[in-house]
Amino acid sequence: MKKAKKLAAAILVGVVVLSSLLFTGCGSKKVTLKIYNAGEYIDKSLISKFEKANNCKVVYDTFDSNESMYTKLMSGEKYDVLIPSDYMIERLIKEDYLQPIDWSLITNADNLSENVMQNAVYDPEHKYTVPYFYGTVGIIYDTTVVDAADVAAGWELLNNTKYAGNIYMYDSERDSFMVALKALGYSMNTTDTAEIDAAYEWLVEQRNSMSPVYVGDEVIDNMISGNKAMAVVYSGDAAYMITENEDLEYFTPDQGTNIWYDCMVVTKDCENTDLAHKFIDFMTDEENALANTEEVGYTSPVTSAYEEMKNGDYAGIDAYIPRVGYEKDEVFLYQEMKVKQHFADLWTKVKAY
Repeated sequence: MKKAKKLAAAILVGVVVLSSLLFTGCGSKKVTLKIYNAGEYIDKSLISKFEKANNCKVVYDTFDSNESMYTKLMSGEKYDVLIPSDYMIERLIKEDYLQPIDWSLITNADNLSENVMQNAVYDPEHKYTVPYFYGTVGIIYDTTVVDAADVAAGWELLNNTKYAGNIYMYDSERDSFMVALKALGYSMNTTDTAEIDAAYEWLVEQRNSMSPVYVGDEVIDNMISGNKAMAVVYSGDAAYMITENEDLEYFTPDQGTNIWYDCMVVTKDCENTDLAHKFIDFMTDEENALANTEEVGYTSPVTSAYEEMKNGDYAGIDAYIPRVGYEKDEVFLYQEMKVKQHFADLWTKVKAY
């Protein structure tokens, strides 16, 4: 009988201990923050650091384009923090998908570059956005292969048959049409059907005469290895490539280019807005921002991180210092569906050969 009582008492103690674990920090399920970002676009050690500092779990997923991100969101997938580009941010704002940033929770707001903050045409008052990285699109080329005099042609360098079969084009509808539109002297945000069709013809003629290879992130290793003479790339990727291959140079054509901004935003689906803001604040901390830009190679909107990289690891590398304030450079704007579909149909034709 005594053994039975002791056993019952032990079971009761076990139940109490287990209940205590479940309702205190030790055995409880950690709060989860779901983040959706572009691939290879963060120092992953920062995720672990954030989890440890906030006793939480981060589910970190990646996308290969703003469009694929949008498709997944529209399929019903829910995230707390997104890191999309300017024109997609504009679309998400128009579709009432985001909630405003509570700037009182962003203690590192003063770390952000005034220049970057002032150029946010996609969200002029930064009601919904906190900058993450920014940069330009340009051409990286092998100085041992490409004649310096040819570079003056700007985007038309991509039509110089001396380099036929020796170029990479970025496998991106908007970026490729931007190249063609700027080469022709048009705005990359045009809605004029005749101008868009002219850009399509430019891309088709380039495809036929130059035999470009359309690529994504694999362009990085290929250019470092010297597999082609030139490529259309994002400035951050170019900065990294140049550190790995001293024969490479990057330039932004005088005809103008895309200056882009990627930002952190909080969705209306967010289940823990305090934790979402803590993550955004964490990424704008000076030490964390420096670690992130060192790892990824893209230009930081955090002033101290930018200055340290510009004068340190990336000293003399123009790709890390985006051209700002040039009148022919533009930020991508949201496209109405009819215009977007026209671009999409033409891009399918460009690649269908």
